[in-house]
Amino acid sequence: MKIGFIGAGKMAEGILSAMPSKKNVIMAEKLDARREEMGRKHGVRTTADANEAVKKSDIVFLAVRPQDVDSVAAATRDSLTAEKTLVSIVAGKTLAKLRKAFGRKCGLVRVMPNLALRAKAGMCAICPAKGADSKAVDAVAAILSGAGKTVILKERDFDAVTALSGSGPAYFAYMQQAMERAGAKLGLKKDVAKLLAAQTMYGTAKFLNESGIDLAEFIAGVATKGGTTAAGMEELAKGGAFEDIVARTLSAAAARSKALA
Repeated sequence: MKIGFIGAGKMAEGILSAMPSKKNVIMAEKLDARREEMGRKHGVRTTADANEAVKKSDIVFLAVRPQDVDSVAAATRDSLTAEKTLVSIVAGKTLAKLRKAFGRKCGLVRVMPNLALRAKAGMCAICPAKGADSKAVDAVAAILSGAGKTVILKERDFDAVTALSGSGPAYFAYMQQAMERAGAKLGLKKDVAKLLAAQTMYGTAKFLNESGIDLAEFIAGVATKGGTTAAGMEELAKGGAFEDIVARTLSAAAARSKALA
């Protein structure tokens, strides 16, 4: 299958980097420097013309800013035939909006990725539009699986996905930052606190993911009664404050996602 990209931003590059073969890839990017970088770094064919990328591809990843979608649609709509599948990773653009912009001929797939795909550890939610070619959808899932994990969901779930895994990396980093700063306040050197917080986050996430252990069981195993972890957990759990903060955070992000759509 021939794969095209419209836009060569960090998310597009993350998907591209995870592909085992880039032989049949063409990437359209309007910025000269970025286009040249992608060709040099990944050995892919590049072009400044989005329509050329569409014509030479079976599956096209749309990876542009939301405000650029209409201009891209105007330039490529006629080339997006029924044999082609457009895969959008554009935030806030529903399948209905994409269909209106790009016309009724091509297959459509909407994807909500997160930044971790740049480390081949991403989480991508996939929603095919009605009538999307099943082989193309399978191919999209296979490509994205190279950059992490995937799940196929209904579009109605995408606001929650955006709040949890789309915005989640920032919350994760915020917690790590808070731990670094708290460690420094306890007397650790800043670089030591940073190392301890980063490796603790990374190691815990890796272990939980690979072991499949129940989270409550894991917490109970670390937070032994009367120990140091239990003392800290008591502060986090006071009045349900921490869980309430997380719930409000995700609710606010989901509400914003719905408003933008």
